[in-house]
Amino acid sequence: MIMNTLEHLLEIETSAAALVNDAQEEADRRIRENEEKNRITFEERLKNESKARQVMFEKDKELIKENYQKDLDEYRREISNIDVNEQEFSDLLNNYINKG
Repeated sequence: MIMNTLEHLLEIETSAAALVNDAQEEADRRIRENEEKNRITFEERLKNESKARQVMFEKDKELIKENYQKDLDEYRREISNIDVNEQEFSDLLNNYINKG
C-alpha cells in the first residue's frame, strides 16, 4: 500500500512537472509572439515617423530656398537702385589716403 501511494505520488509529480513544462513552453511562445508583434509595430511607427519628418524637412527646405531667393532678389534690387557717385568716392579715398 505504501508502495502504491508512493508510485501514485510520483505519477502526480511527473504530471505536475509536465504541466509546468507545458505552461513554460506556452509562456515562451506567447512572449516570442508579442516580441515579434512589438518589433513589427515599432518598425512601422519608426518608418512612418521617418517619412513624416522627411516630408517636413523637404517642405522646410523648399520654404527656406524660396525665402532666400526672395531676400537675395530684394537685396539686388536695393543695391541696384543706389546711386554711386564715383568721383565723390574717389575724392573721399584720396583724402583718406593723403591724410594717413
